[in-house]
Amino acid sequence: MGSLFTYLIAGIIVIAIAAVLLVLMGKKSPSSSSDPSNSIKKGPKHTKSQGQIIKEASKRLSRNPDDPAGLIPLGEVYYQNQLWDKAFPIYQNLSRLAPISDKIDKLMANLRAGEIALKLNANEEAIKFLSLAYAQDSQNVDVNKNLGLAYYRLNNLEKAVPCFKKTLMIDPLSEKAFGYLAMALYKQHHYRESLNYFKKAITEDPSNKEILFHYAQAMAEDGHGDKAVQIFSHLRADTEYGPTSCLHAGIYHSNQGNKEAAIQDFMIGLKHQNITDEVKIEIQYRLALCHLELNKLQEGLSLLRQIRSVNPNYKDVNGLLARYQELGQNQNLQVYLSGPASEFVVLCRKIVAVFYERGIAKIVDIKVAASYVDIIADIDTPKWEDTEMFRFFRTTGTTGEIFVREFLDMLHDKKAGRGTCFTAGNFSDDAIKYADGRPVDLIERAGLTKILKKIN
Repeated sequence: MGSLFTYLIAGIIVIAIAAVLLVLMGKKSPSSSSDPSNSIKKGPKHTKSQGQIIKEASKRLSRNPDDPAGLIPLGEVYYQNQLWDKAFPIYQNLSRLAPISDKIDKLMANLRAGEIALKLNANEEAIKFLSLAYAQDSQNVDVNKNLGLAYYRLNNLEKAVPCFKKTLMIDPLSEKAFGYLAMALYKQHHYRESLNYFKKAITEDPSNKEILFHYAQAMAEDGHGDKAVQIFSHLRADTEYGPTSCLHAGIYHSNQGNKEAAIQDFMIGLKHQNITDEVKIEIQYRLALCHLELNKLQEGLSLLRQIRSVNPNYKDVNGLLARYQELGQNQNLQVYLSGPASEFVVLCRKIVAVFYERGIAKIVDIKVAASYVDIIADIDTPKWEDTEMFRFFRTTGTTGEIFVREFLDMLHDKKAGRGTCFTAGNFSDDAIKYADGRPVDLIERAGLTKILKKIN
């Protein structure tokens, strides 16, 4: 009996010691309920749902609309769910209350108010809040980037550029900052400075077609057309930037003398469904010029007529139509203006041959220059004989006095008794005045056309 009692007492003591140890271990355990992460893991009954947060916050705000304990959690729910219309007035209120409440993070209130204003495209409001945030922490990367974006959207590039530069100084890996800075510099026409930032922005996001397109434009403006056209050609099929890229690629190829490549660029551009009227009419105009320069008159004239039906006063379309419709009816004039040099010289010889109806022309010398052809011929008519020099200008513009003076000097050097100048354009008043009384005749477009009609 005594031994049984002893065992019972010992058992009670062991149980008591074990209970004390468990209590002590529970207080020291890292898995204690004081650890927030463990409290989350215990399940929904320990975590408030968004509905509960909104309900409790609304109850607080019904009693006091300026209660931070209601505004802060409610604003957080709306912010996390991107309910910008609902979040904005809350953060506006928190920004207003921040100077008089130590429960509100002033920087966070103003930064979020500014961010949400940007989301709502309220850019002036965004600047107001972000400027307050900047005053609290001028080294905050989000403050600088968002402030720069607000200024950029309002086209205040003078203020946007420093904000983006400071953003990258604080955080060289800040997302999209390179692109914003490159675009801001591009719009300021600082093309060379923008190139390096464009390059880094493309490295960051190679799929950004807007950045890629403006990078090409900046290169073209800075004199790197050969590199720019590679990007424009790459973007030709893009639904948004394709039409304008085709226009730029075509202009480059046309200026380089590669009219066939330019025509291909322009044709691709016109196939786009979403092409703007402004880009479409410019592509048609450039395409028409290429066709005309390649002597494809019907294709060029058809495009010019389409342009005139949409915009009767677009650039020099009416003048081009008048000129090339005449060319279409007068093949000799077409050769005179744009035919190969060999055909042009043959035509000039024929003009000399028919110039004097009852005279005989014996050609003794021909000189072919870049913009004109000189022919010296001995002329024999029933009434007189003389050596005459003929000059044929291919320009359709105005030929000035200096060219007539130079022709007369050449006339004297060649010891020719007379001279005749032809042009497909006209002579200036000073040129006509200078020629008056001198042994030279000036024949303008109308007279030239009349002579050309005599030639088979």
